[in-house]
Amino acid sequence: MPYWRMFCHLIWTTQHREPLLVGNVARVVEASLRKTCEEMRVLVHAIYLMPDHVHMAVSIPPSLSVAQVLSRVKGSSSHLVNHAESASNEAFAWQPEYGAVSFGEKQLPDVVAYIEHQPERHASRQLWDRVERISNEL
Repeated sequence: MPYWRMFCHLIWTTQHREPLLVGNVARVVEASLRKTCEEMRVLVHAIYLMPDHVHMAVSIPPSLSVAQVLSRVKGSSSHLVNHAESASNEAFAWQPEYGAVSFGEKQLPDVVAYIEHQPERHASRQLWDRVERISNEL
């Protein structure tokens, strides 16, 4: 078996940053993300769903690109929500963009802590600016 250590912090938002990731929708999305990652052999180190965006710390096998992983997890989860929540009048969707930041194994505990403490960080505005760009400005 090949040896690989590739760490990535992935961030993406709901369409128009709508606060849709709550209740049953959040449960369906998280289950879908975990299952899709498992199917792709992507190791999930941490995951947190805020009402309008997702953070994941993952290790991606070298046979996959970040774009492939995000396309599949976003597509699978939105498809599942739209079918599970078929009574809803509006379709669930993700923004097409995403953020991906690579980091080393030594930073893994810091990234996991950052992800796991999203509510507190957002409440105190102690965000990592390069990771959590709120506006569309560069």
